[in-house]
Amino acid sequence: MAEKRDYYEVLGVSKDASADEIKKAYRKLALQYHPDRNPGDKAAEEKFKEAAEAYDVLSDENKRKRYDQFGFAAEQGGGFSGGGFSMEDIFRNFGDIFGGHFSSGGGFGDIFGDFFGGGGSSGNRVERGSDIRIRLKLTLEEIMTGVDKKVKINKMAPCPDCGGKGAASDADIKTCPDCQGSGYVIRQARSIFGITQTQSVCSRCGGNGKIITKPCRKCGGSGLVKAPEEIHFKVPAGVAEGMTLTVQGKGNAAPHGGINGDLQVLIEEEPHKEFVRDGNDLMYPLFISIPDAINGCEVEIPAIGGKIKVKIPAGCQSGKELRVRGKGIPDVNGYGRGDLMIYVQVWIPSRLASEEKKLVEKLKECDSFKPIPSGDDKKSFLSRIKGFFK
Repeated sequence: MAEKRDYYEVLGVSKDASADEIKKAYRKLALQYHPDRNPGDKAAEEKFKEAAEAYDVLSDENKRKRYDQFGFAAEQGGGFSGGGFSMEDIFRNFGDIFGGHFSSGGGFGDIFGDFFGGGGSSGNRVERGSDIRIRLKLTLEEIMTGVDKKVKINKMAPCPDCGGKGAASDADIKTCPDCQGSGYVIRQARSIFGITQTQSVCSRCGGNGKIITKPCRKCGGSGLVKAPEEIHFKVPAGVAEGMTLTVQGKGNAAPHGGINGDLQVLIEEEPHKEFVRDGNDLMYPLFISIPDAINGCEVEIPAIGGKIKVKIPAGCQSGKELRVRGKGIPDVNGYGRGDLMIYVQVWIPSRLASEEKKLVEKLKECDSFKPIPSGDDKKSFLSRIKGFFK
């Protein structure tokens, strides 16, 4: 027989967890391992029972105190479950957790109603409107600082004639005769747990508990019409290509006064004429002349929001990387900023006048112009080549 796991470990809570935390943890596990979701899965069934047993003890103040003091030894003589855990206990726990939908003489019912819009003993089904997905192009300047945006979209909205009810008048809304206004119907069946009752959404009223005898002419009974809306939202600094922003409640409206869907904004970056983005870093190619590379110089280069001056050291080689810290893109989560990476390229002219060629020929004879790379120069070059082919 497998050794019992600590009840706190089973529910994934700490030993000082509150009653609400324990209930929330059990509810999550009960939904995950419920037999209706895992038909024929014995492992899931055992975890389902294990979670129910743990909750039975930890949700009871006296049982929890005895368990904290004596562990599983508290089951001996005056223990919490008589050395076992029955389906009676499971049904009782479900009645506590899921709002009285369960009893020892009944079945599991539709425990997922509260989560997925199903019915429940407390009332009608709440529907949710669909999400709307749009693309939004941003410049690098907008990404650097963040920006307020407004978009105009056509979306489903409550019908102005009937106020979203779908009926010509209140008198044209009747209680559904199939479910008697509850929004769900109950069926009984035999299972491994005995006689169970299954709760499902009423097919006649769609879980609303009401039927419309005379639909609104404008919306045809749906309660919704297509209408334009201008939506304002904030784009935070540091967003990147492919990210999706969610503007809650700005999607399509739901029928019968349900919950609005969301507006999903897919970010697209417009190419920049000066910089290439690499994560939160910006890459900039800087071309300098041979004399400037030899003698060193100070150059002014563009940056987002203005120009900056950069000092080029004497003897600068083509391919050298210079880093200006903090001049990149801010992290979207607020963890600092990226850097501006400057990649120096020494400009080699492809055409020379005759006098220029003579000067170059004289330079060839100078010792300083003969290539004698150091070991560090060779290693740096080889590492760049290696990185290129990765």
